[in-house]
Amino acid sequence: MNTLKKLSFVFLFVSINLASFAQEMDENTPKDFLPATFHKERRAMLRKALPPQSVAIFFANSIRNRANDVDFHFHQNPDFYYLTGYNEPNSVLLIFTEVQENSKGEKYDEVIFTQPRDPRMEMWNGKRLGKEGVKTKLGFQTVYQNVDFKDFALDFKKFNKVLFTEFFNDDRDKQDDPADAHDLIQQFRAKASVPADYDANKFKLYEMITTTPVENSANVAQVIGRYVNFYKSLQSDKIFIDFLEAKTNEDRNKVKEKITKTNIDGYSLDEVMNYLRESKTTEEIGLLRKAIRISCIAQREVMKAMTPEMSEMEIQGIHEYVYRRYGSEYEGYPSIVGAGNNGCVLHYIENNRLMVGNKQMVLMDVGAEYHGYTADVTRTIPANGKFSEEQKAIYNLVYQAQDEAIKLCKPNLPFNAPHTKAQEIINKGLFALGIIKSEKEAHSYFPHGTSHYLGLDVHDRGTYGELKVNSVITVEPGIYIPNGSPCDPKWWGIAVRIEDDILITATGYENLSALAPRKWDEIEALMKEKSPLNDLVLPKLEDK
Repeated sequence: MNTLKKLSFVFLFVSINLASFAQEMDENTPKDFLPATFHKERRAMLRKALPPQSVAIFFANSIRNRANDVDFHFHQNPDFYYLTGYNEPNSVLLIFTEVQENSKGEKYDEVIFTQPRDPRMEMWNGKRLGKEGVKTKLGFQTVYQNVDFKDFALDFKKFNKVLFTEFFNDDRDKQDDPADAHDLIQQFRAKASVPADYDANKFKLYEMITTTPVENSANVAQVIGRYVNFYKSLQSDKIFIDFLEAKTNEDRNKVKEKITKTNIDGYSLDEVMNYLRESKTTEEIGLLRKAIRISCIAQREVMKAMTPEMSEMEIQGIHEYVYRRYGSEYEGYPSIVGAGNNGCVLHYIENNRLMVGNKQMVLMDVGAEYHGYTADVTRTIPANGKFSEEQKAIYNLVYQAQDEAIKLCKPNLPFNAPHTKAQEIINKGLFALGIIKSEKEAHSYFPHGTSHYLGLDVHDRGTYGELKVNSVITVEPGIYIPNGSPCDPKWWGIAVRIEDDILITATGYENLSALAPRKWDEIEALMKEKSPLNDLVLPKLEDK
């Protein structure tokens, strides 16, 4: 058999097997993914929210390398998934506010560039949708391969605004792939004349200077001052220096004249997406309910299975086993399981304590990701099934703060209202326990905010203005007293965080994670129940 025949045979073999594999995948794929109509409606809403004569461009996430020739599991850019339902890398989406027409007379108001089908790569890494799959399954009309983007005829200069979200240097340039994420971004930069050192914050402040009436320059100067103090990269910018030092309106107008106008905009699209993704649709809430319920069941099973002899990693494993049993594809974020003083590390993910210990509490901040949507549920429980007096005192203080904060999860209230209430109660309680010297004392026992949005990201997009109907937020006050703190040593090593996922409704709120017990006595009661996992005994590993 000559070489050409061999290659043809291999290609035919791979293609036949891929077709069989694709059919099997379709038959076994869950049926409750977001439908193509959902993503189409999101694109329509985005189009309406953009300024006239503009184009918005989105890039799929790149593949991140783990080590050598092994990559991390691909996770899509949430904005890209929200707008397309496409879950592959190395892709570009363009959304236009007005209908465009190409040289062939074809009209479109959106176009997507996707990975091509590749039998050899699909044999190793799984099926790709390709152009036809994106058309039939995702409902796009105008679809190209990603390699076509480089030569795609589009004059970005004709638009009033070219909107994109800021790029981060976390992609690799694969030399054998001319249309990987790195190349696609560089091609866009060239097409739209985006400077190599483009800084979204700088251009945002430039626009603020040029569009604000000169008589309101004092307000602009305050904003610039805050940005300059926070971002070192802005401190040497001559425009900002001159504007802040200007003494008269005439001087400020001279600064305005130095700013070159541009249609590239790497900051406004974030604000639009924050607004769109803040309130969830019925379909999104349904997926969040599943993710949260799965996470609550895992918390309950761990409560029943917990023994002081367990390791933090074993506890993590129980959570994640339950996730998989219910069809959750991933964790929404690295699982946090901290026993004793480890719980005082807010994002402790090592989870390597070999035995949690008889007298310790275990803080478990974990969440299942189901079809892209993530839960975020935290419970803190005593390893031996019974709170000590000190543990109970701190636990009940956090519980009280959370309970009162949840009551303020209502439409039209400020986003930070739950945090303000939680902080007030915790400060009073810490003072009453003698842990701080006054209610006004600055301390680090409650160092984080109480709430964030929840959705496709664990810290999801949102405006952080007033609470809105169908937003989902967390309420998660906590108290952390590390060893060596300036208080009675009897409190040392106690860390408590209680976190629930709250849906804002027209009349108030719904606690989506209520299935996982919060009250101390309910936790103790559940921990007395037998777990089937306690009967699982694995053989001991031999040293040899």
